[in-house]
Amino acid sequence: MSRSRDAEYCEYVAARVSSLRRLAAVLCDDRQRADDLVQATLTKLYVHWGRVREATHPDAYARTVLVREFTQERRSLWVKRVSLVGRVSDSPAAAVDHDAVLDLRAAVAALPARQRATLVLRFYCDLNVDQCAEVLGCSPGTVKSQTARALEAVRRALGPGHDAGPAGGNTTPTRSDRP
Repeated sequence: MSRSRDAEYCEYVAARVSSLRRLAAVLCDDRQRADDLVQATLTKLYVHWGRVREATHPDAYARTVLVREFTQERRSLWVKRVSLVGRVSDSPAAAVDHDAVLDLRAAVAALPARQRATLVLRFYCDLNVDQCAEVLGCSPGTVKSQTARALEAVRRALGPGHDAGPAGGNTTPTRSDRP
């Protein structure tokens, strides 16, 4: 598939994936199965993207594929045919410190817009420095400096009593820790 067709497909999926998820969730009444159903639908749409983009109503085409995938799954009893070997342990999820989450959100919200955007792109969207620079329209060096300043400001706002991450400690010395 050419780059322009891939770009069109990605643009379409980005705009429609939430409505497809809602439809699948209503059909399945199970979020995990709904996500599987949407994934199967998106795969079929990608394979047949030429037909989809030439269709009079691409959204109707996508909904049709999703519903047919759902009915085919129900007809084939896929869920019953799959047997898992071994048991999955039901271990409890890690405890979440809701106060720390609120403190972190407040610290990030207090950042200037550019620093906040840099943190979100780098750590929430998981973009690398060059991708962030492209999105923000600046140099990679600017992204690095904005990230460093933002992290330092968040650390200052949270103070010494907060954990710096899932490891429970800060492995990067702050400016005040340096000799």
